[in-house]
Amino acid sequence: MKLHTLGCWGGYPYQGAGTTSFLLTSQDGFNLLIDVGSRAVTELEKVLSPLDLDAVIISHYHPDHIADLGVLGHYRLLHPQQSPILPVYGHAEDQGEFAKLTMANALEGRAYQTEQVNQLGPFEISFIKTVHPVVCYAMRIVEVATEQVLVFTGDTGYFEGLADFATGADLFLADVYFFEGQENHPAHLTSKEAGQIARQAGVNRLVLTHLPQFAPRGMTGDHLEILRQQAQVYAGEHLVVDLAAPHQSWDLGDLS
Repeated sequence: MKLHTLGCWGGYPYQGAGTTSFLLTSQDGFNLLIDVGSRAVTELEKVLSPLDLDAVIISHYHPDHIADLGVLGHYRLLHPQQSPILPVYGHAEDQGEFAKLTMANALEGRAYQTEQVNQLGPFEISFIKTVHPVVCYAMRIVEVATEQVLVFTGDTGYFEGLADFATGADLFLADVYFFEGQENHPAHLTSKEAGQIARQAGVNRLVLTHLPQFAPRGMTGDHLEILRQQAQVYAGEHLVVDLAAPHQSWDLGDLS
C-alpha cells in the first residue's frame, strides 16, 4: 500500500500547505482518506478525484483534522458527476461531533468500534486511545493481502503502550509538535519521544508529521531539520526518519 501526504502542519495551514491529511491506497486501488485537515480537498485533487475516494477515517474532531470535511461533502454533493454517499468513520464518544460527519446525500458518519479490529475494505484497523485534550484514537492499519502495517498516532502525548501498539510497523507516522526537552506534554510528542518509541517498536520507517511552524525561542537554524535530527538520534542510526511534506509518498512494500 502507498501513503501520500496531503497536509502535515499542526494547528493551522502555513506557507501554502495544509494541516493533517493523508491518502492511503491499497494494492487493489481502495482509497482511504485519513483525516481531512485544511486544504485537504485542494491537495487531493492534484493526485486523485475526490469522487474516487472509497472511505474517510477521522482520528479526532479538532479543526486541523476535520476542517475540509464539509468542503469534501459539498464537492461530492454539487459535482455534476453523481457519486455514491461516502462513508466517514469516526469515534462516537462525542455524539455532537460525530453527528457532524453526516451530510445528507453526500457523507454518512459511521462509528468505528474501538475495542475490536474493524474491517474497512482491504484493511483491518485497530485503535488505541491517545493522550490529548479531546478523545483521539491512534490507528494500526493492516493491508490484509500484503500484511503491510501503517501506524498513525493521531495527536498524542507520550503514554505507555504506544510502542507496543506500533510494534513491527512498516511505517510509523508520528505526531511531533515539540522538540527534545519538552517531554511529557499532555497533547503532543516530542522528537525525542517519537524516536524512542520507534526504536522500541522496531518499526521500519519513522515519519514525523503535525509539524510545528516555529522553533522554540532561542533555537537557530532549520528548525524542522533539527526536529528530524533529534528524532533520528533516539531512533538509532539504522532507522530512517523522514519529515512529512505535501505530496511526499511512501510505498510500504519498499520499506519491509
